[in-house]
Amino acid sequence: MKKNITVLGSTGSIGVQSLDVAEKAGFGVTAITANSSVEAIEAQIRKFRPLAAALSDAAAAKDLKTRVADTGTKVLSGEEGVCECAAMDGADTVIDAIVGLAGLKPALAAVNAKKDLALANKEAIVAGGPLVLDAVKKAGVKLLPVDSEHSAIFQCLQASPPNKALKKLILTASGGPFFGKTREELKNVTAADALKHPTWAMGAKITIDSASMFNKGLELIEAHFLFGVTPAQIDIVVHRESIIHSLIEFNDHSVLAQLGVSDMRIPIQYALTYPERYPSPVKELSLTDVGTLTFYKPDYETFDCLGICREAVTRGGLFPAAVNSANEEANRLFREGKIGFLQLGELIRTAFEITPEKPDFTLADVYDTDKAARARVIDALRD
Repeated sequence: MKKNITVLGSTGSIGVQSLDVAEKAGFGVTAITANSSVEAIEAQIRKFRPLAAALSDAAAAKDLKTRVADTGTKVLSGEEGVCECAAMDGADTVIDAIVGLAGLKPALAAVNAKKDLALANKEAIVAGGPLVLDAVKKAGVKLLPVDSEHSAIFQCLQASPPNKALKKLILTASGGPFFGKTREELKNVTAADALKHPTWAMGAKITIDSASMFNKGLELIEAHFLFGVTPAQIDIVVHRESIIHSLIEFNDHSVLAQLGVSDMRIPIQYALTYPERYPSPVKELSLTDVGTLTFYKPDYETFDCLGICREAVTRGGLFPAAVNSANEEANRLFREGKIGFLQLGELIRTAFEITPEKPDFTLADVYDTDKAARARVIDALRD
């Protein structure tokens, strides 16, 4: 039977690559969504002929509806429209590639509609970890990691013995464009400097997060939820070549690693075809061409966002949601040239001040925390 997928965030980097994988694998596309990229999603509609498409921006959705009136694709708008696409009949797997907390409600909509969820959106699991995991368990569906690091761990764990012999997870980090820099050297860097990632082609928000290493902090929190390990069982190592995507260590100190070229279509495809493996759309890894693999300890002092995320997940409850939302606001301010690079960590840390100790929380609590954390960042900037 032909497999069908829905892609949330179809015009972003992961979304575009997901559709490329689907096309090469012969999968159908049930629905696609984006924020406001009318021309890009129109081209996707004409190519993949989904049953439905949604744009979060209402004015853009109105424009799109006129443009594709001849296609038969139903056009929806707003958060409700995105969630309707996420839950739409016909799709076997939903890829959540929406950036930011906006990906949480659609992720839950997909799971509650009993769709397997291929998760490329870190923020959904970071902010709503227990809520997403409980929904997945209740629906009896698969939660499949798309991030290259978590896909690597997922693949390595398939070789794990059933006797709880896992000792730790080791996430690799490229180090971003500012690897080796001191705080003094980072005082005057700009968003344009931070957007020059050495390895991966990603959207602006994620690329800035990579430069600050907040992205790796998000991945630490995500790994805690996805794989049921304590924060203390997760190490981070800087690996500039981005060939080893992550590793696991057993209690006998044996270490397994997953390697591959730096191309997100590998983990995307595995999430869509698991437990099967299809021929790859990317080139074969040649270790002799790579030549050398290097490893470094992360600099927690210079890149303080790493420590902030580790503290947040260790404290638990709503703290991961709080620092995630504070970062979204601070990241935006940096991209707009309103704050300096070193202010990112300072502003994100203020979210701890307004976060209540609440181990058990609701979706409403997550969104209340989101508003409070964003407001605290703006207030801190005025202080």
